[in-house]
Amino acid sequence: MTVPDKPTLDGLEDRWSTRWEADGTYRFDRTRPRSEVYSIDTPPPTVSGSLHIGHVFSYTHTDAVARFQRMRGKAVFYPMGWDDNGLPTERRVQNHFGVRCDPSLPYQPDLVLDPGAGGAAAGRGEELVSVSRRNFVELCERLTAEDEQVFELLWRTLGLSVDWSMSYATIDERSRRASQRAFLRNLERGEAYAADAPVLWDVDFQTAVAQAELEDREQPGAYHRIAFPRVGTDGDAVVIDTTRPELLAACVALVAHPDDERYQPLFGTEVTTPLFGVAVPVLAHRLADPEKGSGIAMICTFGDTTDVTWWRELDLPVRTIVGRDGRIESQPPIALAIPAAEEAWAQIAGRTVKQARRTIVELLAASGALLGEPRAITHPVKFFEKGDRPLEIVSSRQWYLRNGGRDAEVRAELVDRGRSLRWHPPYMQARFENWVEGLTGDWLISRQRFFGVPFPLWYRLRADGTTDLEAPIIPDEADLPVDPASEAPPGFTEDQRGRPGGFVGDPDVMDTWATSSLTPQIATGWEDDPDLFARTFPMDLRPQAHDIIRTWLFSTVVRSHLEHGQLPWTDAAISGWVLDPDRKKMSKSKGNVVVPLPLLAEHGADAVRYWAAGGRPGTDTATDLGQMKVGRRLAIKLLNASRFVLGLSPSDPGVGAITEPLDLDMLHRLADVVADATAAFEGYDYTRALERTEAHFWTFCDDYVELVKGRAYGSRGDGPAASAQAALRLSLSIQLRLFAPFLPFVTEEVWSWWQEGSIHQASWPDEAEIRGPLARGPAGVADVAAAVLGELRKAKTAAKRSLRTEVTRAVVVGDAETLERLRAVEADVRDAGRVEDLELVEGSDLSVTATLAPED
Repeated sequence: MTVPDKPTLDGLEDRWSTRWEADGTYRFDRTRPRSEVYSIDTPPPTVSGSLHIGHVFSYTHTDAVARFQRMRGKAVFYPMGWDDNGLPTERRVQNHFGVRCDPSLPYQPDLVLDPGAGGAAAGRGEELVSVSRRNFVELCERLTAEDEQVFELLWRTLGLSVDWSMSYATIDERSRRASQRAFLRNLERGEAYAADAPVLWDVDFQTAVAQAELEDREQPGAYHRIAFPRVGTDGDAVVIDTTRPELLAACVALVAHPDDERYQPLFGTEVTTPLFGVAVPVLAHRLADPEKGSGIAMICTFGDTTDVTWWRELDLPVRTIVGRDGRIESQPPIALAIPAAEEAWAQIAGRTVKQARRTIVELLAASGALLGEPRAITHPVKFFEKGDRPLEIVSSRQWYLRNGGRDAEVRAELVDRGRSLRWHPPYMQARFENWVEGLTGDWLISRQRFFGVPFPLWYRLRADGTTDLEAPIIPDEADLPVDPASEAPPGFTEDQRGRPGGFVGDPDVMDTWATSSLTPQIATGWEDDPDLFARTFPMDLRPQAHDIIRTWLFSTVVRSHLEHGQLPWTDAAISGWVLDPDRKKMSKSKGNVVVPLPLLAEHGADAVRYWAAGGRPGTDTATDLGQMKVGRRLAIKLLNASRFVLGLSPSDPGVGAITEPLDLDMLHRLADVVADATAAFEGYDYTRALERTEAHFWTFCDDYVELVKGRAYGSRGDGPAASAQAALRLSLSIQLRLFAPFLPFVTEEVWSWWQEGSIHQASWPDEAEIRGPLARGPAGVADVAAAVLGELRKAKTAAKRSLRTEVTRAVVVGDAETLERLRAVEADVRDAGRVEDLELVEGSDLSVTATLAPED
């Protein structure tokens, strides 16, 4: 046993993280059967910049659970992934290197770009440099590799007990193979399909966006009251209110609620669009809101998602006028019959949506069709969650995966899957069900981007150069992964690419959620490593934040349901957000994000983990430096208390030496703590486990240690001393193990002073360790002893005397039961309180009167 004279927290993170890696402390034992494995579907953080305190918060929760399960005897499968493909990575590369991807450009093998060139270029007002797709992907791979090293260093500093030998990335070969395999099987079963349909489109990122990636943002707008002349009448008009007058040329109908008596006479008639003179019908549909605007709306293809529903259900034509670049198309959607219409179109063609809106409003006002002035409003507008401009709706060919959005039977099956999952906290299940029940369409899984998993398909080009989209060329699973942009399909050569009679590759990549939805399969070696897969799948735990239940959790359930006919895990532990000190959600745009490394450097990993563990599952928690300071004080107290306990004797007297009533009562109370902490961890309430452990520890230090200190040093002889020393050691061993999932560094440090091996491979404490060998003894004596000692301390403090002041006489008044308990520990109380004469008087409420020895 080696106990340092001056124990310190400094340097523990570097020393122990290095030792753990060298010793393989957290290495997964893949010889264990599935029944002895605890498998975690660790969230792969997005590699597009830096980790923030929210990551530290939620990953600490998962790590505490992993450490608990490992100490419970499980072989913990705890890999770390990196989510390194998708739009965030592309945006970071664009900004970092000052480039944009142009797939039409040739590859430059000797391309050299300096990091940070993007910021420098922006400062000089320069344009981004265009590079080939292959060059762009190489830059993405280069930057993500650098970011992943930084992320890993942070995780090691925090003390995550992951098995670093089993890491993966969502763009690596294994992930591409799994993603392409799953897609091809979805395609074969009819679960994946391509369709030309209206999609939400981000004009900046130039890609389609799925329903799960939308967010509504309040934006300023205006209602424009416009008169549509009725066909066949003399001057009659139907008045509508719209916030998007620029889409007038895309109007295909007017719509009102079927029960709206104001417009029932108009159903089946026609009106003409102002400025463009196109006849459109007046129709009825239940989604029209009689209370909104004038109660009748124009249906445009497409202004919003309701337009899409109306267009589909009313079987209306498509007259698209907004292109993928967010500008009005050069040609009108239909032939314009009047010169004024051609003139109006000429003034908006090629303009941005905002420019076109201003022009149309001016033309409407000049024509008299605009009634009154526009009325300013604010209203929710749909944005891509990572975008800066409102989404447009354009028609394009995209890949979809059936997710219950259009199939009631599949929807019901997925709801049942959610009910079979054990949720922590349970109320999060409702968020899952609400999302599934509210789906309006299938999952759009294709993206018009570059750094992602490509769709493993090619298409034949007919003799006339047109593309045969109905019979894609599909690779063999054994050849996956493939890149159709750089590899020729079976039976073709590369020189046939893009030529009549040759082929073209599918140009799109998969949505990042379409790859990360397969993290259970990727991490467990689905098809690639059948032995590992059998030992780890389905997994035990999906830990994640509540805001991505609709994306990551739901999409993962969909993929597992379709491929395996079961849930991918048994339990889901949902963490909350980290808020700033003003209890506002952190975001880069608000500038209130807290980065963790300075906090780890100032307070230590154990202190930051202590703060994080205070956030219960599903609960949003504010960043609290005060709690981190409390955590550091706790870690220091563990060092000092352990040094005291282990310094009492060079050897352990053993459990059999524990005979004193105070020692027995303290340990049996600790057994209750063990039972409570174990039950809390089994219910994923790690916060409750920490609270019970910490509360006992401070009582142990403040009361019990002070009560037995003299006896432990031999003030009452060898037997009572041995009882105290053995009780202190047993209590220390158990409390260190209870703290180990939360404070891994300080507990490992103390454990190393007197035990072989790592505390993190030691067994989780069992209340039987105490209750088995130790008789119960008189219960409640520790509470009474602590209460009396506390009153004696108060008396000394009130008299402004040292706690070492002698008490010549103390009178304790209490009921018979209290006094009986006090007699069992009277010697310890007298010793700790330095009491010469202790008198016990039967009465009602406990009270203590102390006569202090006179000052020298």
